[in-house]
Amino acid sequence: MDRRMIFLLGILASILLFCTRDLPTAQIDIPYRNLADGVKYIGMETCRSCHDNVHSTFIHTGMGKSFGLATREKSAAEYGTHALVYDEKSNFYYKPYFQNDSLYILEYRLENGDTTYQRIEKVHYIVGSGQHTNSHIVDINGYIYQAPITYYTQDQHWDMAPGFQVENERFARLLTTECITCHNHFPEPVAGSLNKFSKMPTGIECERCHGPGELHVREKLSGEIVDTSQFIDYSIVNPRDLPRDLQMDLCQRCHLQGVAVLEEGKTFFDFKPGMALNEVMNVFLPRYSNSHEKFIMASQADRLRLSPCYQQSDMTCITCHNPHQSVEVTSKNHFNVACAKCHNQPEQTPCSASEADRLAESNNCVSCHMPKAGSIDIPHVRITDHYLSRNNTKAHPISSEGEAQNARPSFLGLEILTKTKATPLEMARGYIALFDKYVNSPVMLDSARYYLDQSTLPAKDKFKTEVHYFFARGDYSELRIFAANQVPQDQDDAWTAYRIGEAHYNGGFYPEALAFYQRATELMPYNLDFQEKLGTTYIRIPLLDDAIKTFNFILSENPKRPISLTNLGYAYILKSQMQTAEDLYDRALTLDPDYVQALLNKVAVRQYHGDLASVRKLLKRVLQIEPGNARARQLLGEIGI
Repeated sequence: MDRRMIFLLGILASILLFCTRDLPTAQIDIPYRNLADGVKYIGMETCRSCHDNVHSTFIHTGMGKSFGLATREKSAAEYGTHALVYDEKSNFYYKPYFQNDSLYILEYRLENGDTTYQRIEKVHYIVGSGQHTNSHIVDINGYIYQAPITYYTQDQHWDMAPGFQVENERFARLLTTECITCHNHFPEPVAGSLNKFSKMPTGIECERCHGPGELHVREKLSGEIVDTSQFIDYSIVNPRDLPRDLQMDLCQRCHLQGVAVLEEGKTFFDFKPGMALNEVMNVFLPRYSNSHEKFIMASQADRLRLSPCYQQSDMTCITCHNPHQSVEVTSKNHFNVACAKCHNQPEQTPCSASEADRLAESNNCVSCHMPKAGSIDIPHVRITDHYLSRNNTKAHPISSEGEAQNARPSFLGLEILTKTKATPLEMARGYIALFDKYVNSPVMLDSARYYLDQSTLPAKDKFKTEVHYFFARGDYSELRIFAANQVPQDQDDAWTAYRIGEAHYNGGFYPEALAFYQRATELMPYNLDFQEKLGTTYIRIPLLDDAIKTFNFILSENPKRPISLTNLGYAYILKSQMQTAEDLYDRALTLDPDYVQALLNKVAVRQYHGDLASVRKLLKRVLQIEPGNARARQLLGEIGI
């Protein structure tokens, strides 16, 4: 092997306990026949054929307007010269604009007043009713991703999307069924994928709250009519007829944002109105010493449950809310009447506010006792706090308590919100999920370990969680020992197979890793990250033709993956096809000009061709992105700056 090839290959290369709450779960069997397996969803237009009066108001609610095609009619945003977002951390500008009735986002970079990079992506869907935000979704061959900018309607202001201020994932934040099934009606996912869909609805529909309608429609068309003024029609769920706990479970399926952990074998499509939520998933919330003061956007159910009004009555969400009527057009008096049902009783303490204060608020209970405040997870929004209390008022909102204090809030533990008491294994899974999704602290895994040790379930019932625990810790040697006797084909869970594969890969045991990655991709063939690791392992072995086939499959699914283009380029370098490799690196850099590995790989090709001027320029670009990149500094030293 000559020196140029050697040079080229060298480049490429505390326990926290907080687990219960006073939350009884309904233990009765409710005979709604549309909950039976096999009863199909029939779509909102079918419902509308009999219930047009309800449909005509529902489509204007937040739920009815939750999701739609990216049209001018759907967008609440303003466009023009002011519609521009600059992300200082990544040094990218974002410009949204309509062209021929299609919405696009231009991403670009300026250096010394000149455009040095640009990328245009078409927006396919808009998420949000427009009451608070419009966020944007890009569809790449059925794979959906969140775009990096959002329009915040209350401030009439474009800015980075929630979370993108911390880390700009650009057009690569994938949206899974967990996200979509709260913001939209049920899409049709492609089996074996995380974020690929074959059909995407445009807004939450009737059957999300009433359950599958096939049986109900068939019976009505056949003349089976129930007098619902006297009897319950068990062919369809009417939430008002559900017991209190199941009413709340229906609403908090989406209005209880937290750490959702699915039960074994369940999906986010499995919950139906009339079921207990914990039959399908458990939801956990991390509690802090200031949790009573701060709250997240979709926390209405949790805040309501904490309220004295809720705890001392039989109220539910629909005590105050008509789900078929937008709150934007609901009269203030509607909500005041709901308050007066309890608070106009003789034994009730009268309102303590002065007459002048009450008149200033037009005697509107809600405007005073449900103050609007900002959420801690979504910028530029003000939402109604559903913590009902005489101590939480517009004049003295508890959301402002402690704001002047600089003390960092203490983490109290993880609380389960969907049942009275969690099992140790459920708590362990909750802490691991919290670590994965939100709080990347070893303390969370220490707590997971504690609960795993407390669980008396058989080892087979804890196996997947144990694997996940070792993987989350990055303790690959322990994971290899723990899974030493596992056979890839015996794994029925793609993530478990993948995590065991990762343990072998990180130990340099590539044939063993390959077998588990192959199993993971058999179970989830459209998880492109799994495919990526499979292709990388083929290179390591090496089985270059298999690697090339794998990366080409990935790029046929999503041609806008810089990592896949770069890995495929490396495979071609190993086959001495330099021009093909460089073309792939250039494609990767048109998608991500800051992708360091593509830059370093291109350095290797330019060095192979003796183009030192380009090598120096590329290495300086790497050091501009990563000033501490040791490999780039070494190479610059070797060739001379």
